[in-house]
Amino acid sequence: MSEPAEKVLSIADSITVGELAEALNLPVTTLVGELFKNGIAATINQRIDFETATIIVDELGLDVELKKKESTNGSSERRVRQLSDHAVDRPPIVAVMGHVDHGKTSLLDAILGQKVADGEAGGITQHISAYQTIRSDRAITLLDTPGHEAFAALRQHGATLTDVVIIVVAADDGVKPQTVEAIRFARSANAKIVVAINKIDKETANPQLVKTQLATEHNLNPEEWGGDVIMVEVSAKTGQNIDKLLDMVLLVADMEELKADVDVPAEGLVIESHMEVGRGAVVTLLVEQGFLRPGMFLTAGTSYGKVRTLLDFSGKASREAGPSTPVTVTGFKELPQFGDQFLVVKSEKEARARTLAARLEGERNAASTNVTGADLLKRMTQQEEAADFNVIVKADVQGSLTSVIDSLRLIETNGEVSLHVVSSGVGNITENDVRLAADGKTVIYGFNVDLPPAVKRLATRERAEVRIYSVIYELLDDAKRSMEQLLAPEVVETEVGTLELKGIFRTLRDQVIAGGLVTSGKVSAGLLARITRGDEIVGEATVASVQREKTAAKEVFEGDMCGLDLTTDRKLALEIGDKVSFFTREVVERHL
Repeated sequence: MSEPAEKVLSIADSITVGELAEALNLPVTTLVGELFKNGIAATINQRIDFETATIIVDELGLDVELKKKESTNGSSERRVRQLSDHAVDRPPIVAVMGHVDHGKTSLLDAILGQKVADGEAGGITQHISAYQTIRSDRAITLLDTPGHEAFAALRQHGATLTDVVIIVVAADDGVKPQTVEAIRFARSANAKIVVAINKIDKETANPQLVKTQLATEHNLNPEEWGGDVIMVEVSAKTGQNIDKLLDMVLLVADMEELKADVDVPAEGLVIESHMEVGRGAVVTLLVEQGFLRPGMFLTAGTSYGKVRTLLDFSGKASREAGPSTPVTVTGFKELPQFGDQFLVVKSEKEARARTLAARLEGERNAASTNVTGADLLKRMTQQEEAADFNVIVKADVQGSLTSVIDSLRLIETNGEVSLHVVSSGVGNITENDVRLAADGKTVIYGFNVDLPPAVKRLATRERAEVRIYSVIYELLDDAKRSMEQLLAPEVVETEVGTLELKGIFRTLRDQVIAGGLVTSGKVSAGLLARITRGDEIVGEATVASVQREKTAAKEVFEGDMCGLDLTTDRKLALEIGDKVSFFTREVVERHL
């Protein structure tokens, strides 16, 4: 008779312990007990993720294969509207990306005629900022994206918003890690790529080398070499070829035939959001369809509001904003998340209903998986408790908050230090933040935010640790140093020499006087000594003094006989022929 086929069960991304037990036809206590054995105290109604369920089934040795059900919920994906026959041409949305210090923001300065980087700490763009320029009576929307590696999430977000990506590469520096990252983001977003080879005014500029790197290493072949990628040699400093670059962007956009519907409720994406005193939630939106006007009700994620003010990218009041237009609005009841899709609705009642539904769905998703496979594996394999590094993170805008938290969690500690985000939010540090950190075990990190005087006084009184930074990599360096201090120090032993015992002259409880032949290295006073007999360690001692031919010696080297005065904290039963290894021992701080 043939072996019975392995049973296959299809389950969702997460499942309660009770539901899994029923599906496996097992007592709930069996599953609860197996989870408990692996460090998870679960209840019958607690949800576990697919990976945890798979691990537990394997641990139980069941002849069952678990398969994940295909998700039918596409709510996490951006909705793509089918254009109508009445769709009109729209301006291209262009993200400017590239390696830090390659001149992205300087290029925008040259295009817009303003100092875009003013106000950005460290000369590094730290938010996605949106602008518009006019070329040949046509609008072009430009997104400036951060260059530091910690802002990968924002750059990914910027790429998915766009039709065309201008990848800026310095002619004197060539392709760098964030250049490669920008190429990957652009391709994943199916955006067209235009390369701006910047800084051609420098003596060390080598545009041909940049083109060769892009062509041979990244399959971006310049048009003049028979490829399909437009590359323009520019100088943001002198303005050379800036107009040509914009003309090429418009040419690429024309080939894409970019269109949008205008006779539909306005919708688009949240680019940034932050709180301002007197204005409340200030949100930057990018309109994708329809027209957005003051007085309209709109929803975005779990937030809704009525457009109270509508400002263009330069801060001027605007009556309406059409497709591909960035605007700043006020009127949201609370901050939407960066990346949320916004939609204009007919009434406040509908806005509240949509927001409530989104909030309930979010709560279900957040609570749906109480135990993850990663948690289980960590508990199964981790031998010692990890030290905890607790942080509260406050940032000026949602995008930066996301990037700071994501970057903190990426600091690698090999599981020896666990970072816990106790609380996070957008806006200045508050008294509530300080109270949460009053346990002395939590650090408050502020990124581009203020510490009001009253809150500072409370922090001093409560001895709460508050650290404020305006450059993200300085914040991350500080966090890394703090986590390193929680690592157990490393004990390093360095062998200096060895000796074979030839004679034992006196043995007391805390002292041994002996002699022997130095077989390797050297012996000197102050060294530690480990005595071994075969594979057995007899004990350890300290070399109090060394003698050579009955005379005190500073050092005795390989091949010479010497006498030893060893001090120890317990009596050592040494024998002729024992091996003595001499070494130093130091405690070294570890680094991540």
